[in-house]
Amino acid sequence: MTAVGAVRRPSAGPSVLGQSRRRAELGLIVMAVAITGALYTLAGLGKTASVPANIGPFLAVIAVLFLTAHLAVRRLAPMADGILLPVAALLNGIGYVFIARLKPSLAPNQATWTGVGIIAFVVTLAVVRRTRDLERYRYTFLLGGLGLLVLPLVPGLGLSINGARIWAHLGPISFQPGEFAKIALALFFASYLVEKRELLSMATWPKFRPVLPDLKHLGPVLLAWGVAVLVMTAETDLGSSLLLFGLFMAMLWVATGRVGYPVGGTALFGVAAYGAWTQFGHVQDRVTNWLNPWADPLGRGNQVVQAWYALAWGGVAGTGIGLGRPDRIPVVENDFIFAAIGEELGLLGATGLLMAYLIFVGSGLRVATQAEHAFDKLLAAGLTALMGLQSFVIIAGVIRVLPLTGVVLPFISYGGSATVANYVLLALLLRISAETTAKRSTKATAGAAA
Repeated sequence: MTAVGAVRRPSAGPSVLGQSRRRAELGLIVMAVAITGALYTLAGLGKTASVPANIGPFLAVIAVLFLTAHLAVRRLAPMADGILLPVAALLNGIGYVFIARLKPSLAPNQATWTGVGIIAFVVTLAVVRRTRDLERYRYTFLLGGLGLLVLPLVPGLGLSINGARIWAHLGPISFQPGEFAKIALALFFASYLVEKRELLSMATWPKFRPVLPDLKHLGPVLLAWGVAVLVMTAETDLGSSLLLFGLFMAMLWVATGRVGYPVGGTALFGVAAYGAWTQFGHVQDRVTNWLNPWADPLGRGNQVVQAWYALAWGGVAGTGIGLGRPDRIPVVENDFIFAAIGEELGLLGATGLLMAYLIFVGSGLRVATQAEHAFDKLLAAGLTALMGLQSFVIIAGVIRVLPLTGVVLPFISYGGSATVANYVLLALLLRISAETTAKRSTKATAGAAA
């Protein structure tokens, strides 16, 4: 029995909020699995006028994968946000359906990588019990991230595909090290900016009219610019360098609140991009195809032209999944899968996809704003910015708002490296959310008890 007047200790189990989030998450995952199954069935009907014979095993595998992720969150991060995982599951399911519809031979590989991504998701949640513990390894993450970035340049390991040297192979396995380098560098940037944000916010140089902080504190800024230039020039990978630099500029802006950093950073990157355009034929081709793909509609501009035709044929409601001809777009399962979705699901389906990404980014930013520790706040903002920037850059490239950069659409495009890296990113966001909610719940319970 409890003594009269004694303060009752807060329960060690998950709060009502945590239980509510997990129930909502489970319901949304079931809905995502149902939508994925419906799209897979429609794709089969569109191609063969019959329900796919493997619809049962397909739904079982999809359900097992995403329910495993849900159970891991329920066990390892019970207070985490309940929206992020279902949105990722929905995007991943839609991506798999379109990959299986466009290139059936690639479907088993993508399913395997999705399984590996779920395993990486669970392992990350199990290993990283407190994100602030990662702050102590800032320079390890820096060295690891830089090492991964330059790995494709190592003779015997690097591979050049479609003009970009962004691949590395270890035995029978080929992967893109840059996908994991972005997360490692986001961890370094967050830990560095937590320590230096006040110094970077003060203008002390030059003496007669201070506009910048002490130059020694700008070292990482210049390092980020230099690495972005290195990636762009040595690997001819404009997309990764843009994402890397955009990531750091976004985190620097969040840390200091000074607009001058992203403005100045954009100018520096613009100079480097112009230099790359004047020196590399690969970059010149992409800019030319962006400005006027009709100059060579059957050659270098064919990919962009076919994507525009696909989006036009899709109209508002789409041709119907399995009834379009997105296979006319070269390498449609990677860079241009958004065009395939726009053709067969129409403007409504493409808008729904954009809304899913906006929900993911909005949930990530909510995690960042609610985080109490500066490192958690910056890391969540950086990881969310990385997801948002990557989605914007590739979709903007498909619809010709920007030159095509070659990055993939998160959780949807074909590719193992990106899939696994995105699930690690998702796990880190959920860990930050769980920690923040648990702390707030404990404070609220303690306050009510007092």
